[in-house]
Amino acid sequence: MFKSIYYYIDKFDKDEIYKLNKSINIIYRNYSSRFNINEVLQLVTFCKKQRRKVYISNNLKLALKFNFNGVYIPSFNKILNFKNIPKKNFEVIGSAHNIKEVINKEHQGCTKIFLCPIFKTNKNKNFLGVTKFNLIRLNTKRDIISLGGINQKNIKKVNLCSVKGVAGISWIKKNGPSINTGPF
Repeated sequence: MFKSIYYYIDKFDKDEIYKLNKSINIIYRNYSSRFNINEVLQLVTFCKKQRRKVYISNNLKLALKFNFNGVYIPSFNKILNFKNIPKKNFEVIGSAHNIKEVINKEHQGCTKIFLCPIFKTNKNKNFLGVTKFNLIRLNTKRDIISLGGINQKNIKKVNLCSVKGVAGISWIKKNGPSINTGPF
């Protein structure tokens, strides 16, 4: 059973988010263009009305200003300025690909670490696999979220990893409303 499911988006599409199970959290991750403040505000407002958690990637200032539930720190961000945030119920989460990056995410104050990719993806032919994933996971007390290459064929393997949740794009988009946080 997964406690949390996270879905990555790069633009606000009300219809796309509306189709998702309400328990799926949103991570707004747009690296190709500057943040559109109007779009950011619409996204937060829409997700809050749905009682859905929403995070923004790599921008603490916007996360605090527009009342996001937290900030997502990608693996390439090595800056250690995310501790001691004065806002209650604000979460710092981030991604890592190896034990060195996991340690960095701990130093950044991440409460959840998205360890990736667990399986082969179109974008990345190098992946951890269940064994290596578990070996890295054992080196942290933080909640681990599995990310990368998860689909209907391998979701049962994710259960072998003792993770707190899963994250993705294509599998969640394809299965949208049918995905829930219960056993798969």
